[in-house]
Amino acid sequence: MISESEIRSADTTIRANTIWTIVLGFAADPLARWTWPDPCEYFRTMPQFVAATGGRAFEHRTAYVTKAIRAAALWLPPGVDQDEKALDQIMAHSLRPEIAEDMARLRRSMAEHRPPEPHWYLPLIAADPNWLGQGLGTLLMKHALRRCDEEGIAAYLESSNPENVSFYQRHGFTIVGKIQHGSSPTLTPMSRQAS
Repeated sequence: MISESEIRSADTTIRANTIWTIVLGFAADPLARWTWPDPCEYFRTMPQFVAATGGRAFEHRTAYVTKAIRAAALWLPPGVDQDEKALDQIMAHSLRPEIAEDMARLRRSMAEHRPPEPHWYLPLIAADPNWLGQGLGTLLMKHALRRCDEEGIAAYLESSNPENVSFYQRHGFTIVGKIQHGSSPTLTPMSRQAS
């Protein structure tokens, strides 16, 4: 079992491996697989999506990984946003026409649920499926939330898998809404006040 002291910030030398750990971790995620149900399309597009959604965490040294990059979390600091232009391009080139409008509405709803006050945003956290159940997500979460508490700043995320909602609740997050459009799976926006 690893300890929190083995968590480190991912730099550019391990960026690709970090992204692939997240890609593997989301391979059965309801929203990711609704978006890209074809395995080839998923593995072609998801790395780009991860980079656009959470890639700025690498620049801010808030991309955290466990030993051997078995799990990773990409946190965006207050005032740092996803690369919306890159996300627009990814969606335009990869979405099936029948879900394009539902995805556009999902993205608008996600933006509407973001807290107006400064907050840390967790777009992605995942473990390589070979290492699930080892407590790696808990270590990553505690590591980042300690910083949120020290700074007195709230945290926010959207859970794309209903099975993970209780995990976030154990770490102090509360449900602040529900996002679902058309045939999409439900996204659960959640926030946590600093303690």
